[in-house]
Amino acid sequence: MNRFLITTCAIFLVVAAVCLDARQSAQQPARQSDVQPTYAGGRLVRPADYREWVFLSSGLGMSYSAGGTELFTNAFVPQWAYREFLTSGKWPQKTMFVLEERASESKGSINRTGHFQSDLKGLAVEVKDESRFPDRWAYFSFGGDGQTAEPMTGPKDTCWQCHENNAAVEHTFVQFSPTLKPIAEKFGTYHRQVDQTASSR
Repeated sequence: MNRFLITTCAIFLVVAAVCLDARQSAQQPARQSDVQPTYAGGRLVRPADYREWVFLSSGLGMSYSAGGTELFTNAFVPQWAYREFLTSGKWPQKTMFVLEERASESKGSINRTGHFQSDLKGLAVEVKDESRFPDRWAYFSFGGDGQTAEPMTGPKDTCWQCHENNAAVEHTFVQFSPTLKPIAEKFGTYHRQVDQTASSR
């Protein structure tokens, strides 16, 4: 086989490999390191595939005031933000949290005691984005199948103010996550007064 033919074959194999790699990349979903807030105008686009993020914790029937319905709440955060929290006890810019609300049921299939989750009842998102929000944190509520939501931000917003007053780490309720709390305590970012407030009630 002459040198020209060998060179031509080598070039062909390189081009084929590059094309195959590009085709595979196009077919793959976005990497977890790329999961950041996306906006349509001034509205946040509903995060897709959030159930592939890191599951932080779940609550049942939690309410910050008397009354309310007994729902499950599930919290998720992107993997890249979670990994950074593990190394610093702080949440990086562009972090998103999804709080999923699901109905609680006790009767179904073979279940006789306890509760299990069922239909989706609500979806809220918390975003840390200082480049967009002067108060750093903003809150979004997605009703039904809504794909975009307006921000609720600033001291006049009840969600923002509640997190400002009661969150253990920045604007996040780390006090309700048994895996995050010791990390924040290790790095000294945990505000212990939130526990003192709870014990005084």
